[in-house]
Amino acid sequence: MHRRILVPGALGAASLMLAIPASAAAHSPGAPGIGDPYYPTYGNGGYDVSHYDLRLRYQPATDLLEGTATILARTTQDLDRFDLDFLLDVEEVRVNGAKASFATSGEHELEVSPKSPLRKDTQVTIVVRYTGVPSSKQAYGFTSWHRTPDGGIAANEPESAAWWFPSNDHPLDKATYDVSVQVPDGVQAISNGTLQSTSSRLGWTRWNWRSDKPQATYLATLAVGRFDLSTGTTESGIPVVNAYSRDLGTNAGAARASVERTGEIADWLSEYFGPYPYNAVGGYVPNTTTGFALETQTRPYYSPRQFANGSNVSVVVHELAHQWYGDLVSVRGWKDIWINEGFARYAQWLWSEHEGEGTARELADHVYAIYPADSPFWTVRPGDPGPDNQFHTAVYDRGALAVQELRETIGDRAFFTVLKGWPRRYAHGNASVADFRRYAEEVSGRPLAALFDTWLFQPSKPAARSGRAAGPAVAAAPAPAEPRSWRRIAATNTVHQH
Repeated sequence: MHRRILVPGALGAASLMLAIPASAAAHSPGAPGIGDPYYPTYGNGGYDVSHYDLRLRYQPATDLLEGTATILARTTQDLDRFDLDFLLDVEEVRVNGAKASFATSGEHELEVSPKSPLRKDTQVTIVVRYTGVPSSKQAYGFTSWHRTPDGGIAANEPESAAWWFPSNDHPLDKATYDVSVQVPDGVQAISNGTLQSTSSRLGWTRWNWRSDKPQATYLATLAVGRFDLSTGTTESGIPVVNAYSRDLGTNAGAARASVERTGEIADWLSEYFGPYPYNAVGGYVPNTTTGFALETQTRPYYSPRQFANGSNVSVVVHELAHQWYGDLVSVRGWKDIWINEGFARYAQWLWSEHEGEGTARELADHVYAIYPADSPFWTVRPGDPGPDNQFHTAVYDRGALAVQELRETIGDRAFFTVLKGWPRRYAHGNASVADFRRYAEEVSGRPLAALFDTWLFQPSKPAARSGRAAGPAVAAAPAPAEPRSWRRIAATNTVHQH
């Protein structure tokens, strides 16, 4: 959002101050962005959301979505105006029960002016009534709402909320959710968390979902279509709900053979990362032409293309690892994406060890060897890759390589203590790469600034891996044998590339 700034001229500061009405001097709008340098207009300032209650009605045939969003928040400053991130057509906004005026600006800003100014540190209830066709809306030249032959889905990173509910759209503002969706009988509505109930009336079925733990807005998802549901529990007793479009074609078997192992993998990951942090788990595979997967909280989204060449449990490991690294502990800013992707990729390396298809060290040696020193791969800095490279392969592969370097530097005992302790230290909150380095130093008792700088921030290939001699002999050495797991892992390189 662009605002005109007046600069004092010949009148001088004193005269200018006299010309400003008292009401203007008290003007206290919330910022139209939360302050992330990668995405300056994402999120908003002036308030913190605690809960979203979304009551929706969706017609798959026309892609028409009607909704009422009730947002519970607390102000963090005096406010006479605040923004929500939203794209659909707004019919009415109420703040604390009173009608508020509203306007739109920029790519996705909904500006709300309450009837009465809001004081700092007070509870506020915002109700937004809206309607629209999500697939007809774009921001910055793209859409995060994907039409399918029998409905639509909301899934994308770093944004998707604006296509189906108004929000403070940045991971810094997490909240709990109730999502109630009315769809025609015979159609399913899939979202995060636990299915509380369903009810049918006059040809429509309402699906009621609840997420009772804090959740970032991009991790909220909605999928409407004709799905087959699979339910069960993990060995630790967590309910599992998986959903598969009924028209996946030749990918159907491979998708089920992969995603149906969700409960097993969640239990296995808890051995490394600590107890599974939510009261539900699962995944869904819609019939969409997109190619990526996404760690939508408790219920990851998988494109059927992830299983085009057969089953791929590795991608399920990746998205479930995010439930700890990315969902439970989210980025402080999007530049901290390494904490999400480096560790989710490293979980795939640990799974490879578990399956006897190549150790993490063998995979690290392979990654280090296959990219020559002059490859652009090494110019991407996983610790701060920039918005254009946020999902570059280097953030994943070089990012996991940095994790292995940390393991070999501080030793397995300290490393696995860090791996499990980190999600507990920052549970349901946000943290940065710098926070992670400090925590690893605290646990290991080792200075790690040089290691992090070399493997995450220098735009060049490190001279050697830990425990390997540097110099021309290394460069001339033959590449190590390709681990058996490598091709399945490499098949997920586009996991978050849209």
